[in-house]
Amino acid sequence: MGGSGGDFSSSSGDYKKILEEIKEETEDKAFETKVGILINNILSDFNIRENSEIIKKYIDIIKICIEDEIGESIDLRFSGSYEKHTYVDGLSDVDILILINKLDLERSSPKEVLEIFKSHLQEMHCSDIKYITTGRLAVTVTLTDGNEIQLLPAIKKGDGYKISAEDGNNWSNIIRPDKFARRLTEINQSCGRKVVPVIKLVKGLNTQLPEAQQLKGYHIESIAIEAFKSYPDSYPKTPKVMLKYFFEKAKDIIKNPIKDKTGQSRNVDDYLGSENSPKRLQISNTLDIIYRRMKFADEVGQVSQWEKILG
Repeated sequence: MGGSGGDFSSSSGDYKKILEEIKEETEDKAFETKVGILINNILSDFNIRENSEIIKKYIDIIKICIEDEIGESIDLRFSGSYEKHTYVDGLSDVDILILINKLDLERSSPKEVLEIFKSHLQEMHCSDIKYITTGRLAVTVTLTDGNEIQLLPAIKKGDGYKISAEDGNNWSNIIRPDKFARRLTEINQSCGRKVVPVIKLVKGLNTQLPEAQQLKGYHIESIAIEAFKSYPDSYPKTPKVMLKYFFEKAKDIIKNPIKDKTGQSRNVDDYLGSENSPKRLQISNTLDIIYRRMKFADEVGQVSQWEKILG
């Protein structure tokens, strides 16, 4: 009888342990599910905003205006985040390369071409356009809803293009924007097509940082390529896990310049200075804080912590 009672006590302890493990596993799954739903809702909102019809509408109108000005048809080539599907309404600009084959415009300086485009676009007198400005590289059309469409005149040369150089007076060396887009597509596909959603989430988080610490969209995309080109096969390919992985790696990647694969500039992040510059180290610390907040949220299993992080 005594022996039998001892066996029952031991079995009871094992049984309680099993129940606790099941409870913990259930709680973990519930936590992951809730955070997953939170992230998916944010991405769904981004995707709805991405398909803004007003953007498509004004791109068509702008194309017609430019064709009227130069007297022949032009080709438009999306670049930047819009082409790579990392565009988020309100967080990204729409960059469009205007492919020019008209000889007299090619002989003009980029600054002269930009002024021609700006002048003709202003004649549209459209109530949805807030204002039109020119920079060294592009004409920027700012809509009343906050969206910006940047038009970059580009001359076709071989398998690449020439756009305005930094001084605004000369044309650049040949650039190949498609090269970067192809590399991002490759990385995205190798990671279950989850890299692009992660980039969108990062861009959302980026807007919550102090303006002096915010990263440029192209830079975020470049960091993602560096981070996910060696993403372990054993790691889950989910936006939540990969978002945390991005910040874990980004805090170190940010310390060193990333070469610009398109040839448009030497590095994609020249605005942060040289290797281990004070600004790079400051932003690295900020990215590390975000990573540690995500790690803590997972350790305590609190959805509310993730809600605070994602805003």
